[in-house]
Amino acid sequence: MPSNEVAGRALGKVYLIGAGPGAADLITVRGARILSQADVVLYDALVTEDMLALCPQADKISVGKRSGQRSTAQHVINEQLVACAKKYTLVVRLKGGDPMLFGRADEELRALEAAGIEVEIVPGITAALAAAASTRQPLTKRGIARSVAFFTSSTAPNHPEETTLPDCDTLIQYMGGKEAIATAQKLLAQGRSPALPVVVVENCSRENERVMRLSLGGLEQGLSGCQGPVLVMIGEAFAPRDSGRD
Repeated sequence: MPSNEVAGRALGKVYLIGAGPGAADLITVRGARILSQADVVLYDALVTEDMLALCPQADKISVGKRSGQRSTAQHVINEQLVACAKKYTLVVRLKGGDPMLFGRADEELRALEAAGIEVEIVPGITAALAAAASTRQPLTKRGIARSVAFFTSSTAPNHPEETTLPDCDTLIQYMGGKEAIATAQKLLAQGRSPALPVVVVENCSRENERVMRLSLGGLEQGLSGCQGPVLVMIGEAFAPRDSGRD
């Protein structure tokens, strides 16, 4: 039996689509087009109802994964994707942000490729770029910041937590709410100034977006009241501009 067939029927095609940071109109044109044609959509916890409204024709399966909360195990998601490709023609795996950045795309690609299933990836706007746009704070700035690092403290099961942080001008920590104190302490221990600017964005691009501006010393005191996904942006590039709105 050919690898792209099952029981005499051609296997479906799977699209890993980046939904973007939250707002439904920040998905790419290509992503929205394919979503409107999907037979089934397996979607993350951070995908909004407005985004799912773009695919009313599709069967929808929640495979939500949220840091620190009970969620669908990755191996189960992999199995669901393979099973859906055997049942449906056009399968969408809809991921918050971009599939290739902290999206566990490697594990899903491996599972699909091992089953002989065709896969295409549609990129999405990652939260860091949306947050930079929302706050009007570029991640790079001539003469001040020429390097950027995206990182997370979350690790795979049975893997030790990272004890060092990237050495870059601009640091962007995904899923950084619960790790705020530890992150600040590590940076201060490295010799970073307590006055280093910090911008925290919760629920980026959504109606309930919240922006907090503080210093590294203030970050060491922790973040309170955060319920949604949190992005922590650290560096001299986030100092308020001398003119215009901050």
